[in-house]
Amino acid sequence: MKDAPGQLQLSEGLLAELAGAGMEAWARRLPADIEARMDPARYGNLPRWRAAVAGLPELRPSTIGLDCDAVRIGSAGDADDEARARLREGLMALHPWRKGPFSLFGLMLDAEWRSSLKWNRIAPALQVAGERVLDVGCGNGYYALRLLGQGAARVVGIDPTPLFVMQFQALRRWLPAELPVDVLPLALEDLPEDLGGFDTVLSMGVLYHRRSPLDHLLALRGCLRRGGRLLLETLVVEGDADTCLFPPGRYAKMRNTWFLPSVPMLERWLQRCGFGEVERVDTSITTTEEQRRTEWMQFESLADFLDPEDPARTIEGHPAPRRAVLVARAP
Repeated sequence: MKDAPGQLQLSEGLLAELAGAGMEAWARRLPADIEARMDPARYGNLPRWRAAVAGLPELRPSTIGLDCDAVRIGSAGDADDEARARLREGLMALHPWRKGPFSLFGLMLDAEWRSSLKWNRIAPALQVAGERVLDVGCGNGYYALRLLGQGAARVVGIDPTPLFVMQFQALRRWLPAELPVDVLPLALEDLPEDLGGFDTVLSMGVLYHRRSPLDHLLALRGCLRRGGRLLLETLVVEGDADTCLFPPGRYAKMRNTWFLPSVPMLERWLQRCGFGEVERVDTSITTTEEQRRTEWMQFESLADFLDPEDPARTIEGHPAPRRAVLVARAP
């Protein structure tokens, strides 16, 4: 469904497919929900971001690569230097870029997160060929595009941050309208309860921002069909099944960080929420090789959040960021 440049564009067939998969109520209300979420009266920067997307050069990609570390749209030969300068200017107007990298017509967009490193950790646990996938808190759609590259039949990403949605709209400008991937300006709480329409649901980097982590897990379960799979990635701490860090204030300078469980406690949470076949996929320390300041994200990054005398601690004295990936099956 094509709209005016800078306006949100949905992939062809999205609403019909949602309705056909038993999500008719959501498909009916989705256009109105999107319009309300992308209201310029709520977000004063939205007209500027839309103008930036509308001003991007009209280019025709000779190649699209969704199975690469740097998601590739076009090659250097598809754009001249003048077009590439306009491309850079327009994309930089959507700063900061948190997830990436992207290779766009020969321009390397090196985002804050080298998201390919996380992708390489989670990809072995994903079995999404032919599946309908929901990516909760998807950011600008980097992982949604990688999921499509791994063979998913349809990927729906949701993120309530309008800037990230507009970043995806910038990428969507050069993607085929029929490519079955979307980033919608919604939070998980905006979806109908017990949607039950997805084979796989991803929640990465979201759980520790939820005041009620169990309610988040139950809502994720409600999005899955019977027997569907959840891939959960979140901050954790070392410890036993009774260990959970509840920061008294900020964690790594983040205000909205609530519960950081140990992996055994996280497994218990999943089991208490009705999930089965809980499996640990990966646990890793976040390093400045993976998260760092770049020209495409010029604000503070991980190095600024750690104790300069002891990088094993945050600036507040908590354990440095450690992330775990688990998969679990819905009943």
